[in-house]
Amino acid sequence: MKKRNIIIIITVILVIISLIVIGNLNRNETEKDDKVRIVTSFYPMYIMALNVTEGIENVEVENMADNQVGCIHDYTLTTSDLKKFENADIFIENGYGIENFSEKIINSYPNVKIIEASNSIEDIITEESGEINAHFWTSIDNYILQVRKIADRLKELDNANEAKYEENVSEYIKKLENLKTKYKNQLQNINGKKVVSLNEAFSYLFKFVGIEEELISTDHEQSALSAEQVKNVIDMMNNENIKTIIIAENDDEQNATAIANETGAKIYRLKDGMSGDGLTDSYIDIMEDNLETLTSVE
Repeated sequence: MKKRNIIIIITVILVIISLIVIGNLNRNETEKDDKVRIVTSFYPMYIMALNVTEGIENVEVENMADNQVGCIHDYTLTTSDLKKFENADIFIENGYGIENFSEKIINSYPNVKIIEASNSIEDIITEESGEINAHFWTSIDNYILQVRKIADRLKELDNANEAKYEENVSEYIKKLENLKTKYKNQLQNINGKKVVSLNEAFSYLFKFVGIEEELISTDHEQSALSAEQVKNVIDMMNNENIKTIIIAENDDEQNATAIANETGAKIYRLKDGMSGDGLTDSYIDIMEDNLETLTSVE
């Protein structure tokens, strides 16, 4: 009799344990299903998404490219990059061709929803080569449009968190409007100034602050200008009395130095916003650094 009771007790315990395990599995599966997983293409999109989704517990944001990669115009997808899309629900990209791998992602993961942050921007610069300059985010106005587009699409795709997305984007845009005010107040004297730029990433920033840009196309990382091109730039700068050369923070300085030595121009480095510390205020911090640099331009 005692043996039978022991068997019954053991059986009951096993049933209870099984029910607990099954319940946990079901709960974990439910939690997994409730998660909204967002993958962003590269750093500017990542910072935008972090701000729009801040504090929403069931939303995860992961950046595809490393935060220090920089521009991904010629980026090649890795196996680890693609793995990030296996459980992704939404992919946020800049658009206009800067993510040259987008088609591969769309074809490989047709169920992932695509948010193109830039498709409401009308202020589009086309370079002499006919290629669209897609570095929209260096203009605060354009950046605000991109943030708003991301928030509006997330509200459509995840309407359970609609109110929180709207709250977040409203708060973030307030910060960005304050940043715009700083630019307006501190850069009044720079309007109309001519500069030579060796990096197309700043074309929208210059347009935003009223700087006249003479863009000299280079590959930024090595000597891409011929002796004849350097001579032409020097002649142009001397004829127009341009004394300012702009390059990006991580650009090679060789071309700029060669030109500066012959023109007496000063070289200034700006941040293009394509890498950073991964914090939500990263874009604002970068643009405040750029503001400080621009206020020092002679």
